[in-house]
Parts: sequence; C-alpha cells; structure tokens
Amino acid sequence: MGRAFEFRKERKFKRWAKMAVQFTRLGKEIAIAVKEGGPNPDGNSRLRTAIQNAKAVNMPKDRIDAAIKRASDKDAKGYEEHVYEGYGPHGVPILIETATDNTNRTVANIRSYFSKAGGTLGKTGSLDFIFQRKSIFRFTVADDVDLEELELELIDGGLEELYVEADEEGNDVVVAQTSFEDFGNMQRLLEEQGVEVKSAKLERIALSHTEVSEDDAADVLKLVDKIEEDDDVQAVYHNMN
Repeated sequence: MGRAFEFRKERKFKRWAKMAVQFTRLGKEIAIAVKEGGPNPDGNSRLRTAIQNAKAVNMPKDRIDAAIKRASDKDAKGYEEHVYEGYGPHGVPILIETATDNTNRTVANIRSYFSKAGGTLGKTGSLDFIFQRKSIFRFTVADDVDLEELELELIDGGLEELYVEADEEGNDVVVAQTSFEDFGNMQRLLEEQGVEVKSAKLERIALSHTEVSEDDAADVLKLVDKIEEDDDVQAVYHNMN
C-alpha cells in the first residue's frame, strides 16, 4: 500500500494517542470538579466547564457520564492538584501542573525527569515572575459577527485581549483572554451573549521569553515531551522562543 498509507496510519495513531491523553486529563478534571462541587453541572461551574472542554475534543458522552459517576462514589479516590517549577536544559523555565492520587510518586518522577535532562527542580512560586495565570476562552462566531463590536461587549467581563488563531485543523478560532480572577465573569457574559464556547481554561502565559538555538530547543522539547507522557501531568508550560 506504499509510504502514503504508512504515513496516514502513523498520523492516525498519533492522533488517537493524543486523544487518549486528553481524555485521561479531562477525566481527572471532571473528577476533581465533582469532588469539589457535586455531580450536577447546573450548580457546579467547574464541572460545567470541564464537560464543555471534554465535548470540545469529542470525548464520548458515556465516558463523561462514567467519570462523573465514579467521582460521585464517596469511596472514590480524589486527586490533589500540585504545581512544580524548575529550569530545564539551557536554563529554560518550565512549569508543570499535575493532578495526582500519589504525591510522592509524582514529585519523584518530575524530579527524575529534570535531573536526567540536566535541569533542576525549584521551589513552588519560583517562576511567578515569569508565568501569569490567565483565563482563556476559545470559540467560533458566524461570518457576519463584527469582532470589534464583540470586543466592546466583552469588556464588562474583564476582557484583556481578543484575537483570532488557528486550531489544530487550521480553522480560525476566536480567543478571549481575561485575568485569572475574571474567569467566572467572562464565562457568564459569553453565555448571555449566546456564544458557544469550545474551551474555557486557566492557562499560564509567559511574561518574558528565553531565546535558544535550534539544537538547544530540541533538548528542551525532549524533556517537555517526557514530562507530558506522565499520567499525573495535566499541563506543561515553558517560555522558550
């Protein structure tokens, strides 16, 4: 069947592997939300957001329902959220968000990844001057929607930036950015505006960037890939240019 078939097969396997990782991470987010605020999304905004994000990556409804049901069991294990910060190869700052049922395992693994890559794990809060937590909402709008008018309407929700970026399929997606504290305000305003949000997340935005060569960048990305493979890791951020 030739090289083209092999290429398509490899690309499909990579996409499936990525989806599996996303589903695992979203399943944990759903579980944490249920433990915090109960299984009813109408009265639990974090759960409502987690379900919304799960649907955005085509997580099957039965998997979402199963995650809610498992977390609703009073005997079900909960997850603790921890942030780890350090410097990877060539002095590049790296911040890692985790959700784990075994903190000792997680910190040992993270420390090992940094050590083997020639990096160092730092203290919590050591990278606060580099990464700032922001509320990021991604959605699509009809062609006839005036983005300048929408921008004015979203200012009451704490809008800091409104811009368009391409998603993984190359389609245009509108991105609204607010402060960490304005997450709920923007979420409510977008609902009132009838905007169908594809994803709503708290992300870390780099306030400064580290310039590295192409070879050095490869070393850093190798470490990032290794960290992202860990089942306890929810997100990884760096400030490499």
